[in-house]
Order: sequence, then structure tokens, then C-alpha cells
Amino acid sequence: MTFVVTDNCIKCKYTDCVEVCPVDAFHEGPNFLVINPDECIDCTLCEPECPINAIYPEDDVPAGQEPFVALNAELSKDWPVITERKDGMPDAKDWENKPNKIELLQK
Repeated sequence: MTFVVTDNCIKCKYTDCVEVCPVDAFHEGPNFLVINPDECIDCTLCEPECPINAIYPEDDVPAGQEPFVALNAELSKDWPVITERKDGMPDAKDWENKPNKIELLQK
């Protein structure tokens, strides 16, 4: 099983989670993070580090968020690995917990 970054990360992109990943499974896009399912070892360290609860075990992805399983796999092939914490997006607080941000995802 792998962990999945979901909709709530879009336009927030907090990176607290990347520092605790022992296998460098996180990849960074313009306004979103993804987890490479081939690298994730299901260690569970990232999930509690996310301040906005955007990371879920693949089997527990909330209803309506299932497309993010494939999206994480797809985008992690093209986006660079991120291993160090950075500040979130400048207006991240404005976007926290806003639903249906998928159309705002920049690839």
C-alpha cells in the first residue's frame, strides 16, 4: 500500500511531510505535491505531518478523491523529488480545506 496526496494540498503545498520521508518519495509540482507509489514504503510518517490532512493511505482515500491515486503515480514520473521543507504557497491559508480544487492543479 502507498500513501496518496489529495485535493486539499492543491494551492497550499505545505512541505512538512517531505522531511520525514525516509525514501524520498515526494515530488513537487508548481502548486501540489505527490507521492511516488513505487517509492513509498508505507511507513506512515508523512500522514501526521500534514497540517491540513491531505495525505491518506491508498485504501482510506476519501470518497471523491480516488482519482488522486492515479494522479500521484502519473505526476511523480515527471516532477522532481523534494526532500527539504519549504514554505507553503503565499496564499495557502486562503485555500485550506476548500473543496474541488482539482481544476486549479498546475501540471
